[in-house]
Amino acid sequence: MAPKPGARRWRPALLVALLAVLPLAQVAAEDAVPGKPRSMQEILDASQPTDWRTPDNKNLLYLDLDSGRVLIELAPAFAPAHVANIRALAKNGYWNGMSINRSQDNFVVQWGDPAQEEKDRKPLGRGAKAKLPAEFARKTKGLPFDKLPDVDGWAPEVGFSSGFPAGRDPGADAAWMAHCYGTVGAGRDMAADSSNGTELYVVIGQSPRQLDRNITVVGRVLQGMELLSVLPRGTGPLGFYEQPSQRTPIKSIRLASEVPKKERVGIEVLRTDTPLFAELVEARRNRRDEWYKHMAGHIDLCNVPLPTRAPPPKPVAEKAKPKPRAKKPRSGAKAAGATKS
Repeated sequence: MAPKPGARRWRPALLVALLAVLPLAQVAAEDAVPGKPRSMQEILDASQPTDWRTPDNKNLLYLDLDSGRVLIELAPAFAPAHVANIRALAKNGYWNGMSINRSQDNFVVQWGDPAQEEKDRKPLGRGAKAKLPAEFARKTKGLPFDKLPDVDGWAPEVGFSSGFPAGRDPGADAAWMAHCYGTVGAGRDMAADSSNGTELYVVIGQSPRQLDRNITVVGRVLQGMELLSVLPRGTGPLGFYEQPSQRTPIKSIRLASEVPKKERVGIEVLRTDTPLFAELVEARRNRRDEWYKHMAGHIDLCNVPLPTRAPPPKPVAEKAKPKPRAKKPRSGAKAAGATKS
């Protein structure tokens, strides 16, 4: 029997999966770029500051490992209860000193409390809840959605919502985040409402879209996927590590808003609701690089790139030249035009 996503090693159940998002207008390359279509790099080079956004530090998690830092953007618009719980857990230092306990090939890595007995598990701390509702999907009202032009096998419509890859079913009035590479989700057991955000996973393999609407997705990795995808694979069931020494220690997981400014990572994310992004999508749908001999005319949701960058340096304002000061008369000197007594 195939392993269920979201399952914990010590319980029969279900485990995990995740990633991404991007809203997008259907724009042909002929409309987006007059003349010769631009490459993806040319499009990015021509971007303006308004084509980029800065993630809210209250929705940005820093997962710090010995090997470096992973940046995760949370998605409160899709999973408000789970995101609120994750924020509380991070503020409480819940994951500090824990470990990545699972690395399943072509699937996910997962972290949380490795203790198997409930009595041995770490308290959640102030403001964190042990029980949350399942947040597999949400209503479409009020949700921005930029639709991709191509059909999808997992949803009537796919596209991006505020930078997150998502599916949408207008007939059912439902929208949800899609399990793309880099997606972050909340592991659960058999019951739909058995996740609370204490055990999180990241998709490191081929997009397991069968998990869409079957597990709560809480965000996506913006930076640092290379630190997670290279972790040694677990040899136990579902890719769990069989020995504590095999686990990857977690130094800390913190909200960027709780980190001193000098320690924060500057990052900008390409907006997915602009003509420039629509042009970028078309450039990837139909590769016109000289190497390509056939244009696909199609792109999968999870194959749409989501560029990030370090904020460009601010231009240094040219200092105005100081005005020359008027010379003061020397001490004892007589004012001009004064007459002798």
